Amino acid sequence: MESNLNEQEINRRNAVRQMRDLGIEPYPAEMYEVNATAAEIMQNYDSQKQNYQNVSIAGRIMSRRIMGAAAFIEIMDESGRIQVYVKRDEICPGEDKTLYNTVFKKLLDIGDIIGIKGFVFVTQTGQTSVHAKELKVLSKSLRVLPIVKEKDGEVFDAFSDPELRYRQRYVDLIVNPEVREVFVKRARIISTMRRFFDSRGYLEVETPILQAIPGGANARPFITHHNTLNIPLYMRIADELYLKRLIVGGYSGVYEFSKNFRNEGMDRTHNPEFTCMEIYVAYKDYNWMMEFVEQMLQEVVIAVNGKTKIMIGENEVEFGGKYRRLPMLDAIREYAGVDVSEMDEEQLRETCKRLNVPVEPSFGAGKLIDAIFGEYCEKHLIQPTFITDYPVSTSPLTKRHRSNPNLTERFELFVCGKELANAYSELNDPIDQLERFKEQLRLKDKGDDEAMFIDMDFIRALEYGMPPTSGMGIGIDRLTMFMTNQATIQDVLFFPQMRPESK
Repeated sequence: MESNLNEQEINRRNAVRQMRDLGIEPYPAEMYEVNATAAEIMQNYDSQKQNYQNVSIAGRIMSRRIMGAAAFIEIMDESGRIQVYVKRDEICPGEDKTLYNTVFKKLLDIGDIIGIKGFVFVTQTGQTSVHAKELKVLSKSLRVLPIVKEKDGEVFDAFSDPELRYRQRYVDLIVNPEVREVFVKRARIISTMRRFFDSRGYLEVETPILQAIPGGANARPFITHHNTLNIPLYMRIADELYLKRLIVGGYSGVYEFSKNFRNEGMDRTHNPEFTCMEIYVAYKDYNWMMEFVEQMLQEVVIAVNGKTKIMIGENEVEFGGKYRRLPMLDAIREYAGVDVSEMDEEQLRETCKRLNVPVEPSFGAGKLIDAIFGEYCEKHLIQPTFITDYPVSTSPLTKRHRSNPNLTERFELFVCGKELANAYSELNDPIDQLERFKEQLRLKDKGDDEAMFIDMDFIRALEYGMPPTSGMGIGIDRLTMFMTNQATIQDVLFFPQMRPESK
């Protein structure tokens, strides 16, 4: 392996051997007690009170200036950076100055992790710093960090290549600490939603990731094989059907933050592995769910950004108040200038051709309508908008509309031209549900590889009786993109899927 190393990496490996020869373990096993963070000290130190006189901190060396028998270094922990003053005769009080002269000056590098014990003071230039009384090596870094430099407001050597940032997220988090805040906000989004649901008495549950039948969405699944049972299994594309089984079982409201997997394309807004939250509440409908979503998102955006109005790209988006409700067919009439409400499949296909909307031969009437909507309407939906009342064929798990049997009681929430949430008045008629599944099989036979499978156990569950229910799914990755104003899904996933690394 060493034949592939550059000179600096070879020197760092040699430093490990030299430390051990000197009796200093570069990767000690014992615990290192930390009683303060950089941010804590910078925010709370008071020179009048002389607090923080016995601190123990740990972090990664990010810069250093050696001036003979003294040095200033900057270390970074999870909270931020702080300066440390190191004086040879204080960290090596006896005659042996090896720790400073050899280890600190020659064998330690930027990127190494050290522990510092000492007291806090303010330098002559007014900078809050830690005066080291003890220094301990905690972990020797064998690779050179791509340190970002700034001068006169200009940034040099930035670690900004997306390919490297996503593949080596650990380096990205070290040298671009602002990236960490994105993931702190992601965690806050999830915890806020969880509190919102729990406060209303809904139960958080877990359902299978490996499923005998992939259901709950129109998507192409990943397939694997169980050796003991000798059966194919599918990685979950959605948890909907299992959650509705729990409503049949008697729970009034259940929700799950689930990892879902879809064997489909990858782009700036799609990753084959993604996080979704789904919730189902008995005795509710999609009208109730619209108000529920409004309330939830207002709590989330305030928890993350402190206000309901935020920037997403170049758009200022208001998440407070009531969102516009717009039926899908009305949206097509408004933005595409055509009325498709009475068209059959052949007429819809001709309309798509006339409007230059790309479609597949396998598309049925519902998908043709959806294609027109996607091409002409979505880009106009900047402020939060509920698009309602979808065709039956594109909504096989949704109750028929109470006033139009060709439509369903479904809505999708759009923000900045992207779908954020999907919700229904859930179909609880087992006879109608079975017919819808059969129609999905017919679409699959026509070549639609995203059409649903028939789940006969789910039909059996419905035959025992499911109360009127409303369900909603929301993509956590896309919600995080919006709440943190990130342009790509890769920027809100710690480890997005990547092509194999070239050797």
